[in-house]
Amino acid sequence: MRWENYTSPSEKFRNERVFDGCGITGFINIDGTLTKGDNIINMLGILHDRENGLGAGFAAYGIYPQYKDFYALHFLFDNDQIRSNTEDFLVSKGVVVFSEPIPTKKRSNVDNPPITWRMFFEPKEMKSLSQDEQMIQLVMEINEKIEGAFIMSSGKNMGVFKGNGWSHEIADYYKIKDYEAYMWLGHSRFPTNTPGWWGGAHPFNLLGTSVVHNGEITSYGTNMRYLESFGYKCTLFTDTEVIAYLFDLLVRRHKIPIPIVSLALAPPLFSEIERMDKKYQLALKNIRATYRSAMLNGPFSIVVGQNEHIPTLIGLTDRKKLRPLIAAISEDENTIYLSSEEASFKRLMLDSKNPFKFKEIWHPRSGTAVIARLGEGLIRNGLELPFEKLQLSVMGV
Repeated sequence: MRWENYTSPSEKFRNERVFDGCGITGFINIDGTLTKGDNIINMLGILHDRENGLGAGFAAYGIYPQYKDFYALHFLFDNDQIRSNTEDFLVSKGVVVFSEPIPTKKRSNVDNPPITWRMFFEPKEMKSLSQDEQMIQLVMEINEKIEGAFIMSSGKNMGVFKGNGWSHEIADYYKIKDYEAYMWLGHSRFPTNTPGWWGGAHPFNLLGTSVVHNGEITSYGTNMRYLESFGYKCTLFTDTEVIAYLFDLLVRRHKIPIPIVSLALAPPLFSEIERMDKKYQLALKNIRATYRSAMLNGPFSIVVGQNEHIPTLIGLTDRKKLRPLIAAISEDENTIYLSSEEASFKRLMLDSKNPFKFKEIWHPRSGTAVIARLGEGLIRNGLELPFEKLQLSVMGV
């Protein structure tokens, strides 16, 4: 897929890039209740001053219960011939259970869209590779080698919908209000260091992991080389892509608990570590030594959705909190929300048709993860000390 094939918004918006302006949002219903897309649209749309019309997108979990056992591949295609060739390639690798266009609004304000398509796929059984590893290889191969084809998302019972435009335009184009999900992510704006094109909009996804990101990862080169040593191919040349792959590597492949993953990606400064108890110092130094090339440097705030094993929503900022992240919990304690600004929550509170009440709204600590899990609730609120409520036995301490 080549971004130069698409018409970007007007030159006016190109000249108004605000590099610290991304809007990120997300929420999870702890009991698995499916919520229509209206809420995530409202949460993201109120952050209009963080947008520039070059890109927006949504990730939704739980939207394909009838195909929940198959990988849901969301595609962008340049033309029908490329779509047909890609489907033939997948048929040679497994079974395409169902294939159809992603429903879109016929008359919309979105300019020059590519073909948007979805296929539900099951790879062949292989003794040497798990199905997840086969899918990663397929995603990397298609995105790198099939000109004019791009996989937006590849997880089970979830999907990413993204493109060039304002958030309300992308929501309208993909008919986001018609989908029902237990977990939603949203992002407005465009990748900082790449042109605004459909595949380069957020969220970035691999299998069950989706990431929306505000900021800039200055350790991109180190992170990319580290991932490539494990077989990942970073073809999009944007920092958010490496964040998605790092979560896949550490959580799915290395099976590290998410609280420890957050410490590997945003560890405390050595000056802080030296003031801790010896056992905590040893654990953190081990984490930093083992995963030093996975550490994220630079200003960032991220919201991550995962459905590996137990679906989980994660919020994390850099160690100095140079990018904002706010958290909230609903009055009934069933829904955990994350956003760049408190305005997202106020927008829901002022909804005349379905007004919300929140039990609490808070600012998580810098470099400290907010973690909410389906069926379990708020695991960490982002106000804890690094090892508070954690068992150090997972690090052998």
